[in-house]
Amino acid sequence: MSPQPPTLRIVQEKVDFLPPDRVTDDRSILTLKSLVMEPLCAWDNGTIRPALLAQWETDTTGCVWHFHLRAEPLFHDGHRCTAQDIVDFIAAICESVDTFGMKWSYARYFAGVAFVAVSSTTLRVTTARPMGDLPEIFTEFYLSRRDGNGHSVIGTGPCRVTEFTRGARVCLLRGDGATFSIEAVPDAEQRLARLQDGHADIACQLDCLETLPQRSDALGWLHATHCLSVMAYLNCTTGLFQSAEARLAANLALDKDRLCREIYDGLAVPAATIVSPWHCGFPQAGVAPVPYDPQAARAIFDAIGHRGEIVLRAPTFMPEHAPRIAAFIKEALEQVGLRVRIDMAQNRPEYAREIGGKTMGDIAIFDSSPHSTFRVLNDKISSRSRGVWWQGLDDPALEALITTANETLAPAERAARYGACLAALNAEPAWLYLAHPDTLVGTRHGLDGLWLDHKGVLHFQTEHLS
Repeated sequence: MSPQPPTLRIVQEKVDFLPPDRVTDDRSILTLKSLVMEPLCAWDNGTIRPALLAQWETDTTGCVWHFHLRAEPLFHDGHRCTAQDIVDFIAAICESVDTFGMKWSYARYFAGVAFVAVSSTTLRVTTARPMGDLPEIFTEFYLSRRDGNGHSVIGTGPCRVTEFTRGARVCLLRGDGATFSIEAVPDAEQRLARLQDGHADIACQLDCLETLPQRSDALGWLHATHCLSVMAYLNCTTGLFQSAEARLAANLALDKDRLCREIYDGLAVPAATIVSPWHCGFPQAGVAPVPYDPQAARAIFDAIGHRGEIVLRAPTFMPEHAPRIAAFIKEALEQVGLRVRIDMAQNRPEYAREIGGKTMGDIAIFDSSPHSTFRVLNDKISSRSRGVWWQGLDDPALEALITTANETLAPAERAARYGACLAALNAEPAWLYLAHPDTLVGTRHGLDGLWLDHKGVLHFQTEHLS
C-alpha cells in the first residue's frame, strides 16, 4: 500500500481568491490561484508558455489572433470551460475597478479590441493595431467560476477547494490526494512563530519581517528575487526633477549595494531600470545599475543650482521597509547638497490615490509590481498613454521606441525592441531605481518539493512532497 499523501499546514499573509473581475499581483493570492485555477497563458520568467490556452496564432496584419483552449478543460464543478467563458471573464475585468477604486488599465489596453468565441474551443481577438503583448497580458487572467456562496473558488487547476472562509482559511485537495490547509496570519512575526513552534509546516512572506530572521539550519529556507521593483517616482512635471540630469544625479547619489545590504540583509539586488532582470527585454538591454558616484551627483546638482527643499513622500508599507528606505534616500541626497524633508503617509490607499492624482511632492516611494514590460511602460512611462501612474515624463524618442516594441509580434524581435526602451531608461532614468527584494519562505526541517518563482508564488512538486 502506498503511503498516505501529506497534509501541509501553511501560514501566509492573506487567504482570498478575489472576485473574477479583480486582477492582483499579491503573492498570497497568486499562490492560491495557481493551485486552484489556470492562467490563460503562463509566464515563465519573461517567456510566455501555453496554459489554459494551448496554442495561438495571428494573421499577417498582426491584428487578428486565434487562441485555442487545451483539450477538454473542466471546472471542478463539472462545467465544461469554453471560449465564451473567457469572453465573459475579460468583459467583466474591463468594467471593474482596482483595490483603490481606480479603473483597471485593461480597459485602456483593450479599447477597440473585439473578443469573440468563434467556437467552444477558439477565441478570436481583433485589435486596431498590432499588439504583440496580448499573450503576456493573458498571463494575469486566472479563469474561475463562483460557488453557491458567491466565492470565486472553482477553477480548472490541480487542486479543488474543500473548505473556504474568506480572510481566514482554505483547505485544498489535489488530484493525487495531497491536502493543503492554508491559514491567513497577517502578522509576519506570528507566521514565523507558528513555524518555529511546530504549528505550521510552511511560513510565507517572511521578507515582510521588520528584522529579517537568522536563517538557522533548524528550519528550511527558500528565497527568490522578486520581479517587483522597489522604486521612487521622480516628479517630471514640476521642480528639480523635470531635468533629466537631476534624475541621473539622484541615481548616482545612492549606494544601492549598501541599501540592499543594510535594509534587506542582502536579500535583494540593485535595480538598473524600470523592470527586473526577469522581464521581457531586460537581458537584451545589456544594462547594469547606475553606479554609485556621489562626487558626480554633487557636481550635477551644483551646476543646476537648485537651492529649495526637496519633499520626499513615503508610505509606512507597500513597499516593505519604506520608512527606512526614505531615511536612506534622505541621507544620500543630503550628502550631495540637497535639503530633503520626509512626508510620511499613514493611509496607504489614500497615498496611492494621491500618487495617481500626481500629488507626489518631488520624490515618492512606491513599488512597481506588474511582471509585464508592456504594462510598466504603458501604465507608468508612456506620455501617449498617460496612465494613472505616469508622472510627467515626456520623451518623444523614447515614445517612438515604446510604440515600435508594442507593435512587434515576433517574440525575439519584440524583446530586443523592449531592450532598447530599457537601455534608454537606464541612461536617462525616469525614476529613482532602488532594488528588487527577495521573497522569503521558511519551512519545517527536511520538507522537500517546494520552489519559488520570480513573482513570489510558492509551487509544490507532486512527486517530491514529504
